[in-house]
Amino acid sequence: MDASMRRKVIVASTVGTTIEFYDFYVYATAAVAVFPILFFPANDDPTVGLLQSFATFGLAFIARPIGSLLFGHFGDRIGRKATLVGSLLTMGIATFLIAFIPPYAQVGIVAPALLALMRFCQGLGLGGEWSGAALLATETAQRGKRAWAAMWPQLGAPFGFLLANGFFLILVALTGYNKGDIEGAFMTWGWRIPFAMSAVLVIVGLVIRLKLEETPVFQQAVDSGKRVKAPVLEVFRTSKKPMIIGTFVMLSCYTLFYLVTTWVLSYGIASKELGKGLGIPYIDFLKLQLISIFAFIAGIPLAGQLADKRGRRRTLTVISFVMIAFGLSFRFFLDPQNATEASVLAFLTIGMFIMGMIFGPMSAVLPELFTTNVRYTGSGISYNVSSILGAAVAPFIATALAQQFGVQSVGWYLIVVSLITLVAVRIMKETRDYDLSEI
Repeated sequence: MDASMRRKVIVASTVGTTIEFYDFYVYATAAVAVFPILFFPANDDPTVGLLQSFATFGLAFIARPIGSLLFGHFGDRIGRKATLVGSLLTMGIATFLIAFIPPYAQVGIVAPALLALMRFCQGLGLGGEWSGAALLATETAQRGKRAWAAMWPQLGAPFGFLLANGFFLILVALTGYNKGDIEGAFMTWGWRIPFAMSAVLVIVGLVIRLKLEETPVFQQAVDSGKRVKAPVLEVFRTSKKPMIIGTFVMLSCYTLFYLVTTWVLSYGIASKELGKGLGIPYIDFLKLQLISIFAFIAGIPLAGQLADKRGRRRTLTVISFVMIAFGLSFRFFLDPQNATEASVLAFLTIGMFIMGMIFGPMSAVLPELFTTNVRYTGSGISYNVSSILGAAVAPFIATALAQQFGVQSVGWYLIVVSLITLVAVRIMKETRDYDLSEI
């Protein structure tokens, strides 16, 4: 593949994952500030509504492995390009429809039911998106630069987060929203705009993706008659060990991200007087998150370079030890008695940088564990099963731990998960020099 086509692949994979993650994070942001009030009202204890909202938030992670099976089948059967178009449409349509769901006060239980259904569809779409974008980048990369090429779609995660939270920040400022105001413009209609805007982004993504060619690695498998009729059955028959290793290699990555985004947002804006959080105004906390996201962006390309030069195992091993050390620091940064906005910003920035470092190589590591004819399916299953074990339950577990045992218990939770990932990394074989065209 020539240089100009590689540049098109980089743009297409990065723009596509940015749109998908924007859709996903728009929901995550609303799950903290909007949905507990409008869709899960609990007058006696706001924590109950928050936990119910987090439960629906986690529903997408249940759907993601199903999406990886569905889209993985077509990705390994008919190709990467067509499947990526389908995943983008699935996510985009579901996100767009959330903008029009009436609140609980108008339609009762139908409101959270529709919200749960759309969240499930979001999970299906993202379940097929990530592995397809990762394969698009890795299967077209230059020799010796696969982790660097694969890190571009990884940038879609912080870019999407930046767009989602930035949009909410602008809306909160323009509508003059204050926490607890359920009659104002933001809670009435303003929060719906970021969801509706998904339609515009999806159209842009489709235009870009429809201009791509199929990856040469997949085309070679087609030309040599190496496609399998049932990729799901084949991956379980031939690649159970790589799927298990890949799942636990991703575990700490998922847990860390949803601790330093979704959970810490709910903890940061919760009432300090009631002993439930830090009492930072919602708009101020969004600003802190937006500043810290640039550390996430900085960590991804650095990790991509290190993974190509030093190898995947060595890079992930060092980062896992750094993550364990970070887990010991939660009390120092977030203790309600001593925490300030400056200490919270330091916590977010360090956490986001570590997140970039461990997330950056993953779009090379997981595809490299599998052969071409089951790569889409296998990498997608590992990535998305890990999302259940790491991301779906992380905000829920962290909220419960912080309420019962204090904020440092959340750090211990991260340490345990990081140790599990460290063991998986040490078991994993080095894949830097693996030939992706091998069947």
